[in-house]
Amino acid sequence: MPFHAIEPRRLYRQIADQLRALIERGEFPVGTRLPPERDLALKMGVSRPSVREALIALEVEGLVEVRMGSGIYVRARGDGAAAGSVVAESPLDTILARQLIEGELAAQAARVMKAPDIAGLRQALDVMREEAGSGNIPARGDRLFHVRIAAATENSVLLRLVGELYDERHNPLAVQLGSHFENAESWEAAIAEHERVVDAIAAGDAAAARAAMRDHMARSHDRFTAQWSATDGTTGKSKAVSRTMGAAT
Repeated sequence: MPFHAIEPRRLYRQIADQLRALIERGEFPVGTRLPPERDLALKMGVSRPSVREALIALEVEGLVEVRMGSGIYVRARGDGAAAGSVVAESPLDTILARQLIEGELAAQAARVMKAPDIAGLRQALDVMREEAGSGNIPARGDRLFHVRIAAATENSVLLRLVGELYDERHNPLAVQLGSHFENAESWEAAIAEHERVVDAIAAGDAAAARAAMRDHMARSHDRFTAQWSATDGTTGKSKAVSRTMGAAT
């Protein structure tokens, strides 16, 4: 008997598989609304963010439709639906990883960056503002900003890692999640958070730079886990990542 490679199954995929099976068995017919995120999380014994990623994966597959302010509805799978289940890194896990890694990189940048390097960070912010001002997602300037901070370490492994983690925002799960929660207001807030990182680095304050970067990632996490449905049964956002990750104060 031939052996098959064992693939670790991400939590959101396990949740999506269970929901998909229930939909395909007719437990939730086409047109019906799924239970709120909170209820699904309680029934499955998992976190709400993991449920959200599973629902986004099912949306990418074409099995559900997210109606902001109303809920998640089962839909008939159309011709444009993705084939098979979505396989991608968890966007929220990626933010957690970036919070840990890039917080320390910002602290190191505060110790070693000189005036020309800091000017490069401000130039990346200008690119972000130009992109946002044109009505576009400022991904080019954003990536440039984070990569330039990583480059200050002069460590090729860290530079590559930061670039690869950033580029996970282009996976189908992250793109779909962003389509619901990224807008001009959220990017304006993100640019202001980047400015605080630069100010701390320019001041040579490693602790403040670490805290500012971790706070930026925490707020990014909260933007992706904010309430999206009037039927969800809650009124507040999720707890900030910085508290769960022990961010510097």
